[in-house]
Amino acid sequence: MKTITATELNSRLEQADNALFLLDVREPHEFEICQIPNSHLMPMRSIPNRLDQLPKDAAIITICHHGVRSQQVAQFLLQNGFNNITNLIGGINAWAADVDGSMPTY
Repeated sequence: MKTITATELNSRLEQADNALFLLDVREPHEFEICQIPNSHLMPMRSIPNRLDQLPKDAAIITICHHGVRSQQVAQFLLQNGFNNITNLIGGINAWAADVDGSMPTY
């Protein structure tokens, strides 16, 4: 499984990498607190029933609070035919610490 740091992801997003699909697997109440712009909320428990809603042709970046749930989802996606999956190391917490210091944390 591929991984990416928050600063690496930020650089890719600043390059207008429109091919990235940011998949946030946290719960709605977590997503309300903070999120990376243009992220798509799909809570972890809903993923098995929503695989058809994920783009097969895009690079998917999985995101959660600290990177554990998103790593599990990334592994699940790889086992279900998705090939271009990358997990955000440290999750949204790393994004707040390394990229956007004004982002609320929890």
